[in-house]
Amino acid sequence: MNRKTKGMYKNLTSYGDSGFSIFLRKAFIKGMGYSEEMLSKPIIGITNTYSDYNPCHGNVPDLIKSVKSGILASGAIPLEFPTITIHESFAYPTSMYLRNLMSIDTEEMLRAQPMDACVLIGGCDKTVPAQIMGAFSADIPAIQLVTGPMLTGSHKGERVGACTDCRRYWAKFRAEEIDENEINEVNNQLVPTVGTCGVMGTASTMALITEALGMMVTNGASAPAVSAERRRIAEETGRIAVEIANKSYKPKDFLTIKNFQNALTILSAIGGSTNGIVHLTAMAGRLGIDINLDDFDQMTKNTPMIVDLKPSGSGYMEDLFKSGGLPRILNEMKEYLHLDAMTVSGISLREIIDKNNFDWPQQVIRKTKDPIFDKGSIAVLNGNLAPGSAIIKQSAASKELLVHEGIVEVFEDLEDLANRIDSEDLNVTKDSILLLRNIGPLGAPGMPEAGLIPIPKKLAKLGVKDMVRISDGRMSGTASGTIVLHVCPEAAAGGNLNIVESGDIIKLDVYKRLIELKLTDDEIKLRHDNKKNKKSVKRRGYNKIFFDSVLQADKGVDFEATIMRSCNHDIELQIHN
Repeated sequence: MNRKTKGMYKNLTSYGDSGFSIFLRKAFIKGMGYSEEMLSKPIIGITNTYSDYNPCHGNVPDLIKSVKSGILASGAIPLEFPTITIHESFAYPTSMYLRNLMSIDTEEMLRAQPMDACVLIGGCDKTVPAQIMGAFSADIPAIQLVTGPMLTGSHKGERVGACTDCRRYWAKFRAEEIDENEINEVNNQLVPTVGTCGVMGTASTMALITEALGMMVTNGASAPAVSAERRRIAEETGRIAVEIANKSYKPKDFLTIKNFQNALTILSAIGGSTNGIVHLTAMAGRLGIDINLDDFDQMTKNTPMIVDLKPSGSGYMEDLFKSGGLPRILNEMKEYLHLDAMTVSGISLREIIDKNNFDWPQQVIRKTKDPIFDKGSIAVLNGNLAPGSAIIKQSAASKELLVHEGIVEVFEDLEDLANRIDSEDLNVTKDSILLLRNIGPLGAPGMPEAGLIPIPKKLAKLGVKDMVRISDGRMSGTASGTIVLHVCPEAAAGGNLNIVESGDIIKLDVYKRLIELKLTDDEIKLRHDNKKNKKSVKRRGYNKIFFDSVLQADKGVDFEATIMRSCNHDIELQIHN
C-alpha cells in the first residue's frame, strides 16, 4: 500500500499545501485518542444508518461494534460516519423519492473522506440499493452488510410477521371480518423485534440478490437481526473489508454482466419483490451495464421459483436461514447460473456451492423439479397501454385473472382513490379493472407503493379477495394480487395511461405478455390531442433536481446524470428451455 495515497493521506482537504493538510488532519483526529502508529494503518469507513425513525436498523449500533472488531483484528482503523437513513413507513411522500438522495449522500461521503474501503450497513427497502449505487459511483472497495430480518410474532397461536400479514389482516378489517380490538391486538404482534420485514418483501429480496450479485459475505443475507450469527457475519464483513482495502479490490474489478444476470435469476427463483427489478437496473446503470426488461423476461421465463416464503408461499426469513439461506438456493439453481462469477470475498459462486454440504431435510427451498411456481415469477408486459413496459408478479397473482378482459374504473390520483374507493356508489363489479395513475416517478412524485389498490369495500364485504389492478406506481414486495405495475411511460410523462377513461376496456394476457387498451391508434391520438396539460409548478432544491432528472421505471428511476454511459455492455442471454 502506497502510504502517500492511502489511509489518512487519501482525499486531502484542499488548502494549497498538502503537508499542512495532513498535519491538520492528524491533529484533529488525534483529539479522538489515536496514536501516530495507529494512523499509519488502512482506514475502513462504516456507514452508520441508525435512526430512531428506523426500527429496521435498530441493531446497527451492535453491528458496528462487531464490524469494528473484525477490522481491528485485521490491522486497520474503523471509522464510522453517518449518512441519510430511510424507513419505508416514515418517509414522506415515499421512500423511493429519497433513494437517490441517499445514494448521492453515500457517494459524496465516500469520496470526501479518507477511507480505503467501506462497509455499507443498511436494511430497509431503499437503503441497500441506495448505498450500492453510491458505492459503485464512488468507485472504492466496498462490501454490504444488511441488518437482517426480524423474528416472527404470534396472534392466537398463528405465526405473523411484517408485512404480508399486515396487509392480510388489514384486508380482513376492511371487509369487517375482524373488529377494531382484534386489529389492535394483531398490530402488537406484527413487528416483535427490530430488523427488516420477515417475508420475501423488498428488504429480503435486496439482501438475497445483493449476496447473489457478489457484494456480501457468504450466507450474509438471511440471519435474523437479533441473532448472534448476524453479529458474526458483521465481524466477518469487517475482516473482508480490510482484505479488499489492501488489494484495492473495487466492485468494477469483479462485477460483470454475469453477476447481474445471476442476481436477476435469483430474483425470479426466490419469488422476489418487483422492486428488485427497479433497483438492480439502477445499480447496474452506475457501472455502465444496461438491463433490458424484455431480455430479463426472456432470461427468466423458464426459471422455476423454489423458495416457499410469503407472499407467494408460506414461510418466513428465519425459516429460510435455518434451511441453508442463499448458498442452498445457489446449489439448487446452479444449472441456471454463471458459476464463474466472482464475489467480494475473492471466491466464485462455484466455490461457494462446493464448500457447503446441504444434507439435512427442510421444506423451504424446493428442488427445481418441484417448484413453488413453475416458471417466471415476474413477467414483463407490453402493449399499447405500456409501450415501454409494465410488470406483474404472476407468482403472487390469481391464476384465473392472468387472462382477463374488463371494464375500467379510473382513479386520477391518490386523493381520488382515497375519496372514492369505499363509496357504495362506485361503479364496479368483481370483474372490473381498477386503474390508478399519476403515482409514477414524476406523478406522485417518487413512485409510491400504492399499486396495491384496495379492494373496494362494498366488494370486500361480499368476499372478493382479488381484482386486476393497474398503475404506474410500485407495490410492496410483501403484497400479493393480480397487479400490473411500473407502466411506462407513466401518465405524468404523457403515457397512454393518461388518456384511459372509466368505461374503457382493457385486456390482460400474462401468458402472451400483453396489456392492451381496446382503442384504435386514431382514438388514442385524438384523446392525447384533447388532453389538457397540467400547469407547471415552480420547484426548488432536491425536488427540482428530482423532477428535472429522474428516469422512468424501466431505467431504474435513477437520475440521468448519475448513470454511467462510457461503457456499452450487451447482455448475453442464458436461456433455459
